[in-house]
Amino acid sequence: MKFFSYILVYRRFLLVVFTVLVLLPLPIVLRTKEAECAYTLFVVAIFWLTEALPLSVTALLPSLMFPMFGIMPSNKVASAYFKDFHLLLIGVICLATSIEKWNLHKRIALKMMMMVGVDPAWLTLGFMSSTAFLSMWLSNTSTAAMVMPMAEAVVQQIIKAEAEVEATQMTYFNGSTNPGLEIDESINGHETNERKEKTKSVPRCSNNTGKISSKMELEMNSGMGTKYRTKKDHMLCKLMCLCIAYSSTIGGLTTITGTSTNLIFAEHFNTRYPDCRCLNFGSWFMFSFPAALIILLLSWIWLQWLFLGFNFKEMFKCGKTKTVQQKAYAEVIKKEYQKLGPIRYQEIVTLVLFIAMALLWFSRDPGFVSGWSALFSEYPGFATDSTVALLIGLLFFLIPAKRVTKTTSTGEIVAFDYSPLITWKEFQSFMPWDIAILFGGGFALADGCEESGLSKWIGNKLSPLGSLPVWLIILISSLMVTSLTEVASNAATITLLLPILSPLAEAIHVNPLFILIPSTLCTSFAFLLPVANPPNAIVFSYGHLKVIDMVKAGLGVNIVGVAVVMLGISTWIVPMFDLYTYPSWAPAISNETMP
Repeated sequence: MKFFSYILVYRRFLLVVFTVLVLLPLPIVLRTKEAECAYTLFVVAIFWLTEALPLSVTALLPSLMFPMFGIMPSNKVASAYFKDFHLLLIGVICLATSIEKWNLHKRIALKMMMMVGVDPAWLTLGFMSSTAFLSMWLSNTSTAAMVMPMAEAVVQQIIKAEAEVEATQMTYFNGSTNPGLEIDESINGHETNERKEKTKSVPRCSNNTGKISSKMELEMNSGMGTKYRTKKDHMLCKLMCLCIAYSSTIGGLTTITGTSTNLIFAEHFNTRYPDCRCLNFGSWFMFSFPAALIILLLSWIWLQWLFLGFNFKEMFKCGKTKTVQQKAYAEVIKKEYQKLGPIRYQEIVTLVLFIAMALLWFSRDPGFVSGWSALFSEYPGFATDSTVALLIGLLFFLIPAKRVTKTTSTGEIVAFDYSPLITWKEFQSFMPWDIAILFGGGFALADGCEESGLSKWIGNKLSPLGSLPVWLIILISSLMVTSLTEVASNAATITLLLPILSPLAEAIHVNPLFILIPSTLCTSFAFLLPVANPPNAIVFSYGHLKVIDMVKAGLGVNIVGVAVVMLGISTWIVPMFDLYTYPSWAPAISNETMP
């Protein structure tokens, strides 16, 4: 028994040693560059899937193993760890830092919820819409961590309002209040405070790729002993939690910068197919926004029906009077908004820069008209989305936010400097350097697969799949990605599969976007388990949900997501990229027509 306890304690160390030794015959026996690169790929894949080493540490392995195997020189591998993507990430994090520092995100979220009304169904849609919108520009994790406490406050106010109604009715009929009711209310209040404290302990990752261990979640969830007055109260708590988690993920689909998997795909695609200038911020938004909007609405209907029932007639009924509960949680949202006070100068400047960044991204090269990049026609392709992000990002360090004053010896207060919208220390606290290294490792891995010829070898081996219908190949790859991302990091999943799916598309003579776009979108569909992504873990830590609740709800959202992606890739996305034609910017492997 003691032997097994030692194995359990040192399981990660043993897994690392076991993996390295068991796979070692692959490069020793075959002695080809493809085999040596495959060995590196397998080792990195296993470490990423099992998290035997931290994800970022594993991402550094290609820089060690490729030079040792003679696949790539060290200086060439190192160049893969900092690319155009990293400059884009820096600019986006500057924006996110300012938004969160000056509480612009809270103002936007609360204002949107005030606009949709106080009916439970409409309120959940309001939470989902505001969360999805924020997730387009902020990380999914920080969005969920910010919105969830507000949603919890509203839910607890609903429960409190129902208790007050019952207390009033008991007073009316019995002439005295129910002491048991007061105890329940105090318990609920205690739980609310406890839950808020526990929320603060949830790590706020600045990306959506990290995984929070199930052990941590169990510790957060244990001992909370949440009580609910009615089953409906419990269902409402579950509904609100899942709405926040899922909408923070769905919103990230909409923009290239919305989630790390989109950024990894964009960098991989632009590196592998440099002659294709069809993929930018505007074109991504044009095809992904309709898909995300449909997924969001269908997910709202599914979750509403699953937990509270969905009554279209009651929802759209005119002239309805507000119940006591609806007035109560409308008042909570209003009070939270009033706490922010009038909009400040710093928020206005941040909002202006936020809008300017979005407009410059959209107008750079929209496709249907000439964008501002045409002003630099002598240098086509030189200015990218990262150029815009850096330009706006630098302004956050330059524009004054407030004056810095000091008191002189005579007692006079004088200004001697100013502080910008964000400082370097504040930027550093938000910048996910670990994720930047993770992405770099993925890019290095992809470059190694190309240099060694492994990508070409994989493509040749997968070429018999060309006999299958294209829609079936897309469906299989989408389902494979959706399944794998439930148990592995989203970023690790897309990083491993892109070097395989790209040569597959080339081998069967299909437009690479036909397979890569659905696979990239499906990588974000991690809805089934608390450990599948950080937003799931954050809402699960509030103690309202059981794993089976998330599995039932997430399965429906997964099906909706894959179905909508398949619909989009067969309809409105086709003419945008001429998907039925094998493009000239892709390698001409054969002259076969598309199956």
